[in-house]
Amino acid sequence: MRLEEIRYDGARPIDGYGPGFFRVAGQVHQGAALVTVTGVSRWGGYDDAAALVALASEVDVIFVGTGAQIARVPAALRAAVEAAGIGLEPMDTPAACRTYNVLVSEGRRIAAALLPV
Repeated sequence: MRLEEIRYDGARPIDGYGPGFFRVAGQVHQGAALVTVTGVSRWGGYDDAAALVALASEVDVIFVGTGAQIARVPAALRAAVEAAGIGLEPMDTPAACRTYNVLVSEGRRIAAALLPV
């Protein structure tokens, strides 16, 4: 088997996470985070659908990291995001971070809205 180094071609990978923080492209961000190919911003959590809807021209799918365990995304958040033409995929935060990194390395149009573990 031949192993190759992962290339992110300018995208910002999620390097790590822990209680209350995320490390993205080497920088630590406290609290909930919205990670895209171009940057990281604070995310207001489930009540902040506007931040996700604003990505409609940039992404096809948003992975929602629901914390340490998978949880249901509120119906209002799902409805607002899907009405904007964006797919919403909830999963626990560790899985969302890993999945984001794999797909962003493939050049996919994705983002991750992450609640801390």
